[in-house]
Amino acid sequence: MSDEFEQTLQEEFEVLESIFPEELERISHTELKIRVEPDVPSSSDPLILSLHVKYPPAYPSEIPELELEELEGELTDLERETLLDGLRLAGEDSLGMAMVFTLVTHLQSSMSTLVQGRVEELQRVEQEKARIEAEAEAHRTRGTAVTATSFAEWKEHFNAQMRRRTDKDEEERMRGMTPKEREEFRRSKTKLTGRQLFERDRNLGKEEEVLGEEGVESVDISKYDRTAALEEEEEEEGTGITFDDSD
Repeated sequence: MSDEFEQTLQEEFEVLESIFPEELERISHTELKIRVEPDVPSSSDPLILSLHVKYPPAYPSEIPELELEELEGELTDLERETLLDGLRLAGEDSLGMAMVFTLVTHLQSSMSTLVQGRVEELQRVEQEKARIEAEAEAHRTRGTAVTATSFAEWKEHFNAQMRRRTDKDEEERMRGMTPKEREEFRRSKTKLTGRQLFERDRNLGKEEEVLGEEGVESVDISKYDRTAALEEEEEEEGTGITFDDSD
């Protein structure tokens, strides 16, 4: 290792140790770990990482080898790669100068963004769940609106069910009958009930009334009486009977 490389590492380590006295852990002359927390920690979703830095011989003209380890909380594979990609981009912008402090501050900011995004996503999921539950409850209490069409469909379906049930009951009943009893039962099914007979007779009576009314002419009795009176007066005047007072 060159003296310049050694001096660069020593100077950077001293600076990092003064800034992160409790977070810094020096593993070897060219390797260290720093405990990193978000700028804005989340009590509901805590996340603490360890940034593992391995210095290459060409540092700072080359980006260090970087790894992330969870100390508290968990990272998905996608989240881990997103954070590492961001660190590499930040390192490229700092090539030629000591960059670990810059990488740590960038990681802190990225972790805050990550945690905040998790919180917002959780809130969105909970709100969506509450909305769906509210709509389901409203639909349950409101029920389905009944229209003429839906009622007709329901009635047809209901009547069909009742017919099937009646046919099944009658079939079960007829199984225990003798042939003669079955024949009598079938004939009884074709007879009209008392209500049906009553309805039929009442309808027939109405039809007869209508037919009778169609064949009758109305007579104005008062008109007939006036005409008869006039005819009687004319007959009396035509008799020619007069009385002479001279007699």
